[in-house]
Amino acid sequence: MADFFSSMRVSATGLDAQMKRMNTISSNIANSETVGYKRKDAEFTATADRETFGEILNDKVDQAVQGVLVTDIREDTRPARMVYKPDDPRANPDGYVEMPNVNPVQEMADMISAQRSYEANVTAIGAATQMANKALELGR
Repeated sequence: MADFFSSMRVSATGLDAQMKRMNTISSNIANSETVGYKRKDAEFTATADRETFGEILNDKVDQAVQGVLVTDIREDTRPARMVYKPDDPRANPDGYVEMPNVNPVQEMADMISAQRSYEANVTAIGAATQMANKALELGR
């Protein structure tokens, strides 16, 4: 039963991480024409699947079982997109305004990737639940 809960926790961390990634991407798309906005990326870090102090103390959990956490939402360091708008009060002396370096096509591709990863984690949770239910049926 410990493996069942471990698989559920790992998939739950994936769901949470991909939801945060999708929210970040949505923010990028929504602000793609907002002067001064900096594109953001979610940074993921693997984490050991340990829930209780006893698991940590006894080191019962296999080190290969890892979940994922969003450890930071970082601003993209690439330069801004320069757009010629000489009438804009925020334009530089040459008439260019610094617009966000957001590429809507890339953001949509990232959104599809995040959505598919989210769906894969939902499927994994469903499969683990079905297996647990079948195991309970065998015990009757």
